[in-house]
Amino acid sequence: MAKAHVVAIERLLQNKNTSNYEYFNVGTGSGVSVLEIIESFERSTGEKVPHKIVGRRAGDIEQIYADTSYSNRELGWKSEKSLDETLLSAWNWQVSIMTQEEK
Repeated sequence: MAKAHVVAIERLLQNKNTSNYEYFNVGTGSGVSVLEIIESFERSTGEKVPHKIVGRRAGDIEQIYADTSYSNRELGWKSEKSLDETLLSAWNWQVSIMTQEEK
């Protein structure tokens, strides 16, 4: 996602946008369940995530995912990393911050 932000900022600085603002959905374009995210995080980091499987709450949406076609077309950006790689990177960043705070 950081690369998508860089490309979007470059577009802004080059005045390629046609209005006062633009928004871009970035992601893979494929939905992932909460359980799939938990399993991916545990697999990639080796950390266990305590969780309970319960019924759906009133008002919970069934599915949602980003339509990335606009960002793919306008920014030339596509997701390059797997979910495992993304979660491991985010975890490593968080661990590095916690380590810096301990110093």
